[in-house]
Amino acid sequence: MELLIAGRMATSGAQCKSMANIATVLKSEISRIARKEVRSEIESLKKANAQHRSAIAHLKRQVSELQGQLKKAGRNAMADARASAKADEGTSRRFSADRLAAHRTKLGLSAASYGKLVGMSGATIYLWEQGKSRPNAEQLQRLAALRSLSRRTVQEQLSST
Repeated sequence: MELLIAGRMATSGAQCKSMANIATVLKSEISRIARKEVRSEIESLKKANAQHRSAIAHLKRQVSELQGQLKKAGRNAMADARASAKADEGTSRRFSADRLAAHRTKLGLSAASYGKLVGMSGATIYLWEQGKSRPNAEQLQRLAALRSLSRRTVQEQLSST
């Protein structure tokens, strides 16, 4: 039953209600399908997120382990370098201020003369004898070489310089 009012078609009330029902049904169906699609997308994103987090955790563990190995290798390298340095210098030289003073007096030398033989000043020899400073490794080797010389050889070296 259609009525023509002012050039427009008017529909009956029943048809308007059924059109409204169709619109709401269509709207609810569209939103249901959209929710379903969004849910499936979210599920796949959640799975990917979980995999990525797991991969990141695994990589962090690997980095931590590698850093530990690097640190350990560095320590081992330092220890090896120290050991080879000790092996290179031969027997380790010990220094005693009292023995240095005793050796100098045994040779009958002044601190300046003794210093000339070692390549140092007399003041440095006094500081070593008093224990206020210590000779380095190179100087210890010179002192050891000087200890192995006789009194006559030492006097000859002093007179030649």
